[in-house]
Amino acid sequence: MKDLLYRLFEHQYLGREEAQKVLAGIAEGKYNAEQVSALITVFLMRSISVDELAGFRDALLSMRIPVDLSEYKPIDIVGTGGDGKNTFNISTAACFVLAGAGYNVVKHGNYGATSVSGASNVMEQHGVVFTNDVGRLRKSLDACRLAYLHAPLFNPAMKAVTSIRKNLGVRTFFNLLGPLANPAMPAYQLLGVYNLPLFRLYSYTYQSGGARFGVVHSIDGYDEISLTSEFKVAMPEKEKVYSPEMVGLKRYRSEDLYGGDTPEAASRIFDNVLHNTATDAQRDCVLINAAFAIQVICPQKSIEACLLEARESLDSGNALKVLKKFIEING
Repeated sequence: MKDLLYRLFEHQYLGREEAQKVLAGIAEGKYNAEQVSALITVFLMRSISVDELAGFRDALLSMRIPVDLSEYKPIDIVGTGGDGKNTFNISTAACFVLAGAGYNVVKHGNYGATSVSGASNVMEQHGVVFTNDVGRLRKSLDACRLAYLHAPLFNPAMKAVTSIRKNLGVRTFFNLLGPLANPAMPAYQLLGVYNLPLFRLYSYTYQSGGARFGVVHSIDGYDEISLTSEFKVAMPEKEKVYSPEMVGLKRYRSEDLYGGDTPEAASRIFDNVLHNTATDAQRDCVLINAAFAIQVICPQKSIEACLLEARESLDSGNALKVLKKFIEING
């Protein structure tokens, strides 16, 4: 590791196979916490390359506990995290809206490393017990169209660096890897990123993969569609900049999406959204992310039609029914 670190400090890049071996070594406990922290720091000071990202992803997927849920043709909605905005759990709430609209969702997530509440935090707030038992995951999908994969149960490398990431408290390249390493390899994915270089990186990476994708980025730095600024969307057939007004929604302020200072506070906002008692900003932000996820699955539908589907899921109570059934099955 020492020689490798010297190379990286001299601004050299890893090849795809080298990156794969490094991450495998981390998962196997070959390096101490200080060495891993130094490695992480390199990627805070410069951009990750396509080969490095691909190699790290290769390692994660080769070591994962595989989950074959392909017959469900599920979607995952996820952000890279690390945008520093400390929003409530927007993408997780959007997953429940999507399931309430009739689409299968396999959400891959973890505890918050750079925010108060990650997807796993809000799940635990609801008494969810994490599992990697495929039978239980199928039961959940059959009952309510949604299953949750807690990353450390499926990816040893993620588990190996959990404490390091939490202690550092800043975004790391593991934030970038999480969205690419869903062990179920979902057929569809909507991914949010916090800057334009990552928008390009992921768009390029997804084009060489098998999943149908959407990548979104709010121009003011959110890793989701925040409705606080213009936002950019890339799908296989298009790349377009939207404003909130273009999709028939209001423009909101950053403070309208604040998730609070504790996981409990973020969880309350999450509940308010699904009970349809949230503020306009909180509700609309979840709905527009769900709407673009629907368009990833159904590209022939207009975003207006997709937004109507998402709104119906919430207004009818179907999204809340999914939450209640999900807790019942997974508690």
